[in-house]
Amino acid sequence: MRTVAIIQARMTSTRLPGKVLMDLAGRPVLARVVQRLRVCERVDEICLAITRNSSDDPLEEFARRQKIAVVRGSEQDVLGRYVLAARSTGADAVVRITSDCPLLDPEVTDEVIRALTVPSTVDYAANVLERTYPRGLDTEAMFVDTLMRLDRLATSPAAREHVTIFLRADRPDLFRTRHVRDSVDNSDLRWTLDTPADLEFLRTVFERFELAGPPRSYRALVAALRADPALIAINRDAETWDPNRATEKQGILS
Repeated sequence: MRTVAIIQARMTSTRLPGKVLMDLAGRPVLARVVQRLRVCERVDEICLAITRNSSDDPLEEFARRQKIAVVRGSEQDVLGRYVLAARSTGADAVVRITSDCPLLDPEVTDEVIRALTVPSTVDYAANVLERTYPRGLDTEAMFVDTLMRLDRLATSPAAREHVTIFLRADRPDLFRTRHVRDSVDNSDLRWTLDTPADLEFLRTVFERFELAGPPRSYRALVAALRADPALIAINRDAETWDPNRATEKQGILS
């Protein structure tokens, strides 16, 4: 099975424009995401899915420097970009990754990919259906056939923009899905990048715990942060839109 991690990215973020190329411990935020995906044992290729807007030209240049694949498509039709990326890379399965998760844990991502096929095959596996991991370790995996079904069925603007919302919130009954849960609920922790407070948190954590090198287990970072509540408080009040709040959990395989 050829598995491709597809990172969706754009420079025109509403709350923090240009965030994916902002400096984080000496490298762009997006480079930190790629760095961690390269450690994944179950990822065969990385592809960056960006918009056709000229503002995203620096992202294409970034992909060339990183020697990863890149596709360009509609800004609003993010689902369409995933289809382009899957086709251009010859993927059998795709992993949805967002560009604002520089603390992504390779072991967690590998576990989600494994859950797609073991012990029995499902259409879609994710650790975001019922959150137990810190926000920022988000990983969704699906077969290309599932992606193509979404492309045919998901027609609303929201479904095209948010990629898997049709599967997760609109019609979960049409898909066989599997939760990936942690043994401890750490979903209150926020490790993603949407706001200036998030950037302050990430820069502080990268410096304090020397995270610029090989990825450390997220559990070790959880323990360190729990021991220093002031760090958690830096971006505690930041919010991210979550389609799962409206999800009716139907047809879910545990």
